[in-house]
Amino acid sequence: MKIYVGCDHNGFELKRQIKDYLERLGHDVVDEGDDKIDPEDDYPIFAARVVTKMLSGGEPEPRGILICGSGQGMCIAANRFKGIRACLCWNSAEAHAARNDDNSNVLCLSARLFNIEEAENITSVWLSTPFAGATRFIRRIKDLDELT
Repeated sequence: MKIYVGCDHNGFELKRQIKDYLERLGHDVVDEGDDKIDPEDDYPIFAARVVTKMLSGGEPEPRGILICGSGQGMCIAANRFKGIRACLCWNSAEAHAARNDDNSNVLCLSARLFNIEEAENITSVWLSTPFAGATRFIRRIKDLDELT
């Protein structure tokens, strides 16, 4: 699976670790984050890079992972783009629900909350959980896509 990753300066180290983890699992990882820590990095730029690549990449079900200090900023920025369903997950139950119920295509993580084992577990659950496809879930996603 192709997975786009991005972060601001606060998420730089966790992004590096998650990227390594994803590559060990055999995923094709596209790093849209900075290649060095820069305290002037702004999360909206990196969120936009990731979701723009996702939306224009031609994959049938592209995925992205965004990391900043709280995870909130990345989530807000990513959800500005039509077709993006970014979720902020702080445990595996939330990651499961985000995929199962909402067909989340962007996982947002808080660099402040997680050690690498927790982040890997959340990421693993998010990647492996299929969308349930229940009629009510499909209807709600369609409603989201029609918002202006």
